[in-house]
Order: sequence, then C-alpha cells, then structure tokens
Amino acid sequence: MAVVAILVFIAVFALITPVVLIASGGAKKSEKQQAAAALDTAIGGVARELGNAVVNFRKSETASAIPWLNKRLESLDIIPRLRKMLAQAEVKWTPTALILMTVTCFAIPGYLVDLRTGSVLLGLLVGGAVSLVPSAYVWFLRSKRFSKFEQGLPEALDLMVSALRVGHSFNSAMGLVTRECAEPVGPEFRIAFDEQNFGLELRTALENLIDRVPIQDLRMVVTAILIQRESGGNLAEVLEKTANVIRQRFRLKKQVMVHTAQGRLTGWILTILPIALGIGLYIVNPETMSLLWTRAIGIKLMWGAGAMMVIGTLIIQKIVRMEV
Repeated sequence: MAVVAILVFIAVFALITPVVLIASGGAKKSEKQQAAAALDTAIGGVARELGNAVVNFRKSETASAIPWLNKRLESLDIIPRLRKMLAQAEVKWTPTALILMTVTCFAIPGYLVDLRTGSVLLGLLVGGAVSLVPSAYVWFLRSKRFSKFEQGLPEALDLMVSALRVGHSFNSAMGLVTRECAEPVGPEFRIAFDEQNFGLELRTALENLIDRVPIQDLRMVVTAILIQRESGGNLAEVLEKTANVIRQRFRLKKQVMVHTAQGRLTGWILTILPIALGIGLYIVNPETMSLLWTRAIGIKLMWGAGAMMVIGTLIIQKIVRMEV
C-alpha cells in the first residue's frame, strides 16, 4: 500500500505541477526573459537573424519558469545536458517540462497497471518503460535533424567551393551558405558566421558548431578547414575532395542499411513479439497470465525472460550495426 500511495502522490504531483508552471509563467516573466525582451528591442531584432536554433536555445535557457525551482534545478548536472539535447532537437521544451513528462509517464501508467493487476513490480516495469517515451521522442528528432544536416552538408561545401574559386574569402563563402542552404545547415552555419563577425575566433566558432552538431562528417570538414588555415594550401580543392568523400561515405552507409535491413527487422520482431504475445494472452486469459506476477516462481521467470530479451536485443543490434 505504501508503494501505491507513493505512485498516487507522484501522479498527482506530475499533473498539478505543469498547471502551476504555466500559471506562474503567464503571470510574471522571469528576469532573464525580461532582459532578453529588452535586448531584442535594443538591437532591433538581431537575435531573430541568428536563426531558429539560437532563438529556441535562448527560450529554453531557464530550467523552470518558477525562480526558486529554477535556482535548484540549475545546480543539477543533468540540466545542461538536457538543455543541450533539446536545443539540438529544436524542441521548444524546458528541461523541467521534459522531467515532468518523464515522471508523469512513469507514475500514471505504473499506477494504473498496479491498480489493475495488483502487482507493484509489473507497475514499476511498465512505468519505467513508458517513462522513456519523452526522451526517446526528443532523441528521435535530434537524430533526424542530424541526418538532415548530414545530407545537406555536401551541397553547402559545393557552394563554398564555387564562391572560393571566383575569388570570395572564406567568410563570404560561409555567408553564402547561410543564405542559400535550407534548415538545418543554413541556420547552424549562420550562428558560426555571426559568432565570428561579433569577435570570436574562427576556430572557436567552428568548434561551437561541432558542439551543436556533433556528427563525424562535420568534424572532418572543420578539421580540414583549420589545418588549411594553419598550413596553407588550396582550400577550394580541399573542400571539394572532402565533399566527395562525404558523398561516397553517405552512399556506402545507405548500402549498408539496405543489406542489414533484414537483420534489423528480425531484431525488432524478436524484441516486440514476446511483449505483444504476453499482452494478447493476458487479454484472452488474465487468470493464467496473472500467475507470472502473483507467484514467486512467476516473478523469477519474468526477470529471467526480461534479462534474456535485453541481452538478445543488444547482441542483435551489435551484429547489424556497422560503422562506415
């Protein structure tokens, strides 16, 4: 009963807190938000020209709209990592919102399963699985955006090469990319371009770009640019060859995905099938299936089956995952 009471408390807390946050945020702006609004007015909307990525990052700058809660959350090491992940995915959430959604997804399904089956263990397992959904959604958007950046990077390099060959400087070539390339390549290079114009060194601006978009192809491009800046040489030729390497690598990666599609599909089927079969059997014959979480031997069998499923899934993913 104590565990049930705790789950009920968490569920009620998770439902009430977002309402309080919204009410507090609508009634009074924090000092950082007021300063940001004043800065936008003073500089004539320069922040809007830095691209959607900067604006979204600034909006998620505070961990919470409640000052005292924000002060305590900012002391946690996980908050900067969550803020960075949300900015990379271009999700307009605060770290607090992500945490609250995770807690809600854990508490409500866990409590309902415990209420329906009478098994605290099953409720904790289901709640733990559902609580991963918000983070998985953000991670999916982040990966999708990085993949889109990777696809558009060779085109950006081609624009740079064309600009350099007609006599433009590297800064002018980067400015051309910011104007001509679509999201997310254009806005990300726009941030680096503006950072350099506002006084940052080129190395620092490019390192910040890698920090925002940590993909291997971009690291290769930045490394080539920095080496050329230090040792000299034909930058247009270096970028052209780098773009060709990225295209060949991307083409090879697609071929690998095609050849490993059957193995990846098999892995997902073997992972989902036992769960779907268990749910189906519970719907058909709940009394028999309930023995798995009402008897000691059934609980041990569930733990053993879950451990073997996790190990099997990791092994299959290790087999079909090939780095290119």
